[in-house]
Amino acid sequence: MVPPGVKVVATNRQARRDYEILDTLEAGIVLNGNEVKSLREAKVTLADSYARVIDGEAWLLSLYIAPYSHADTQVEIDSSRDRKLLLHRAEIEKVGARLAQERLTLVPLSLYFKDGRAKLELGVAKGKAKEDKRQDIARRDAEREADRAMARARRR
Repeated sequence: MVPPGVKVVATNRQARRDYEILDTLEAGIVLNGNEVKSLREAKVTLADSYARVIDGEAWLLSLYIAPYSHADTQVEIDSSRDRKLLLHRAEIEKVGARLAQERLTLVPLSLYFKDGRAKLELGVAKGKAKEDKRQDIARRDAEREADRAMARARRR
């Protein structure tokens, strides 16, 4: 359920499959004008991106934003450049310490506009082992089969 005033641009479904999300936080992103226009057209790929705390600043790495379709083609813009994330200093220090101590990672979960501003939902995550992924798939299949059996029983 999306709250009012929020327009989701992109989600990273692969992150929820590959990682166990322990905590989430919301961050702003430093973008230029053409990148914002391209985001409004939903020309973004979150799948390979990740975030890091470097020298007391939060950075989003490998986020691909396609060049804006009506932009001036003479200006060369790096589509996969590193982008600074806007978080409070206390949040950055807290997350940075947690990442270093517990061997966790920051994974972008979704990119959206909230009241006209681009926001990124970040997840503090722990990588899943192959066995964990298999258990998730087996549990999901079992739930689906139980739902089907219940639906069949209701039809009778």
